Amino acid sequence: MIRWCAFVLLVWPLGPAAASQAADQARRAMAELETASAQLEAADGARDRVKALTQTIQAFEVGLGAMREGLRQAAINEAQLNKRLQSRDGEVAQLLGVLQSMGGTPSPTLFLHPQGPIGTARAGMLLAELTPALNTRADALRADLEEVKTLRILQSDAAERLQEGLTEVQRARTELNQAMANRTDLPTRFTEDPVRTAILISTSETLAGFASGLSEMTSEEIAPGPLNIDGQIGELALPVQGLILRRANETDAAGITRPGIILATRPRAIVTTPTAATIRYTGPLLDLGNVIILEPRANTLFVLAGLDLVYGTAGQVIGADTPIGLMGGPAATNGDALSPNGDGAGVERSETLYIEVRENNIPQDPQAWFRTE
Repeated sequence: MIRWCAFVLLVWPLGPAAASQAADQARRAMAELETASAQLEAADGARDRVKALTQTIQAFEVGLGAMREGLRQAAINEAQLNKRLQSRDGEVAQLLGVLQSMGGTPSPTLFLHPQGPIGTARAGMLLAELTPALNTRADALRADLEEVKTLRILQSDAAERLQEGLTEVQRARTELNQAMANRTDLPTRFTEDPVRTAILISTSETLAGFASGLSEMTSEEIAPGPLNIDGQIGELALPVQGLILRRANETDAAGITRPGIILATRPRAIVTTPTAATIRYTGPLLDLGNVIILEPRANTLFVLAGLDLVYGTAGQVIGADTPIGLMGGPAATNGDALSPNGDGAGVERSETLYIEVRENNIPQDPQAWFRTE
């Protein structure tokens, strides 16, 4: 029996601290979603509704991302705990059987040792030392069971809040679309000539050729002119929440090399301008999908490609953090967030945004302009 108890002490695991961390992370995410919901209600009466809705959507994206991660981790931890507990079922049953046999044996016979009184005394001392350790392991088992119960309750509550958050962020995106369509207060630097734009698109075979032709497409320039962003270079925020998928001049699987970077983003993520700029072009271009080209200062262009929706028209001057579009892809569902399948494999960031910086029509490394850490 002593050897069996020692074996149990060696193999019995302590409760994982990661489960508690996942629960705390999910609770913090729920608080972030509550804050975003309050922002959405306040946006209805905000003076600058576009700005308020933009901040609300960004807050939802942060909260929903944290919630998905917390729920996936909670599901993984629960599965690990269940496996650990199930793997010990046989050992627990065997230990209970030993204890039951001890309980059914008369005490004088039970505590007799074949080696006599000295052996009996030694066995008693060993049991006295093992008992606190066995109690500690039993406490760990109870903690594991309680952690499983807590994680299940948390997942149920958080999943409901997640679904509410997904519905609310979709409403915020719809209201932003309407607010952008109704916006008429943006200043204009120039008036676009749609005929010349169409000719330039049809005759341009490369992005470089199209960009060089943009300088000849302005007329009737109106103040304000291009801005000075020298102090912001290297500190500009990325236009969308995402992770770098491919760096400048890296060749992709199709053998294509581009001078810009590619960000992996979540579906329907909001895209904002990193600084005040003039919109030089919006619409489809070459093989880049929907494109918006910004001019933050003279002879400098930011090319953003791969959007699903694009806001604004050529010639408009927009401030920093102004929404300029939404990424494509289906809206996330509850099931997507709860499933741990593919966790960490990038499936939750299924959309890509291409960012290119051109100065005097020469491509620059975007990582020298944006904070990408």
